[in-house]
Amino acid sequence: MDLFCYAKQKTMLEKYHIILASGSPRRQELLKGLELPFEVKVIPGINESYPKELTAGEIPLFIAQEKAKAYLTSMQHNDLIITADTIVWHNGKVMGKPHDEETASQMLHQLSGNTHEVFTGVCIKTTDNEDSFVAHSTVQFSPLDEDEIAHYISHYHPLDKAGSYGIQEWMGYVGVENIEGSYYNIMGLPVHLLYQHLKKIDQLTRPK
Repeated sequence: MDLFCYAKQKTMLEKYHIILASGSPRRQELLKGLELPFEVKVIPGINESYPKELTAGEIPLFIAQEKAKAYLTSMQHNDLIITADTIVWHNGKVMGKPHDEETASQMLHQLSGNTHEVFTGVCIKTTDNEDSFVAHSTVQFSPLDEDEIAHYISHYHPLDKAGSYGIQEWMGYVGVENIEGSYYNIMGLPVHLLYQHLKKIDQLTRPK
């Protein structure tokens, strides 16, 4: 892509008032990397439940779309809302955020020496268009001993992280043996795919 095309696409996106509907500092950091101005706006208490028949990537996609719906009544004509949800999927089950340190320890013991999947669902919504997608990454953990797990939990307090770990932290340095797919997806926002979808938002049809 030459500089003229990039400048044109960036100008097209800057006509929107971009709103990141997430309180996650990691998502905010990643979106800043796209060099697009945005505001963080979080509506508290959004229902994040999902139908029991959904599995794997269907779950965060559904939740991201439901989050976007919560902003419909307050959207202005030039608003562009970005919502996202990330899950860890292991042995056919969702690993959400741990309730306490004991739960975090149990999760990390399950991940130790095993492979799991990370799915992030993203929904982009304007008053005229809507686009949603799912990113998928696979993570292989090395075996972890009790002291390593206890050290990570006591020093990094991963109670706000799906699967009880942040790949960008100490646990990612010592525990992650291999990944397939987007590293940033594992952090919580697949920015490469997000940028590709943002570039085509004006080409989409009006949502029903």
